[in-house]
Amino acid sequence: MQSVVERVLNLLIFLLESPTPVTADEVRNTVAGYGGQTDEAFHRMFERDKDVLRRLGVPLKREALDVWEVDFGYTVNPDEYAVPDPGLTQEERVALSVAARMVRLGGSHVGLDALLKLGGIERGVGIEPLGADLGAEAETLGALFGAITERRPVEFDYRGNERALSPYGIAHRRGHWYVVGAAAGGEERVYRVDRISQLSVTGEPQSFEKPAGFDARTIMDRQPWEAGPDAEIEAKVRFEEDVSWWAARTLGLEEPKGELVASIPVANRDAFIGWVLSFGAAAEVVEPAEIRAEILARVLAAQEGSS
Repeated sequence: MQSVVERVLNLLIFLLESPTPVTADEVRNTVAGYGGQTDEAFHRMFERDKDVLRRLGVPLKREALDVWEVDFGYTVNPDEYAVPDPGLTQEERVALSVAARMVRLGGSHVGLDALLKLGGIERGVGIEPLGADLGAEAETLGALFGAITERRPVEFDYRGNERALSPYGIAHRRGHWYVVGAAAGGEERVYRVDRISQLSVTGEPQSFEKPAGFDARTIMDRQPWEAGPDAEIEAKVRFEEDVSWWAARTLGLEEPKGELVASIPVANRDAFIGWVLSFGAAAEVVEPAEIRAEILARVLAAQEGSS
């Protein structure tokens, strides 16, 4: 399963980064995982992988390469699929891509891997053979990939808590893989894959239906604490004047004249606490009490660790 996941992800990356539609032969000769196959084996493999991408909601299109419509190629429009990058301009991405091609660390493609996590390399440059580095998440990601394609529920441990999920899709954001789906009660949930352990795929194939029009990007475009594994609560936070403008901008609120007191819906406590702590002493959780207590515990633990 791991090799299948890596090959399909390699294909997706290649299609996203190619400036023009690519032929089946270009896929065969460029994308890791397709080499060494007979013609018949390659075409069967390629057809299966295209079908997997389409079932996952990837907008894969077949387009004519000439006006006579003799030859055809395949393409994925990044604007229709890609999760937004962390704010890099096109000029910044071009500069980073050029730098990555000029510098190699120990012969590896570290620079290109980082660029893919930052939103991709600039379109229009020569495409090099690409590979997806799944790291320690490969086994879990592979099982989730299979569960999504077969529409089978999963159960797993998430930071000490047992969870059950009907997985709808996988998304990549800010250097991490996430699985998006529905909990037993139908609530949308997002889990970071590298924090999942003891994963088991349960139930029969076709056990659930993915909602019509489901788009993982819509969920992932929310603030990190707005969709997650926890029951939603409302937190009230006070931001001092020095940082209130930045907090208001992040929350989509009108910039205040002085300090800001905001009520924030939280479904991922870990992400929310990390964000609040990034403001240091300039942000205070007023309520609820359990969030205040957890923040205090983390601060005290950090102080003990540094002493």
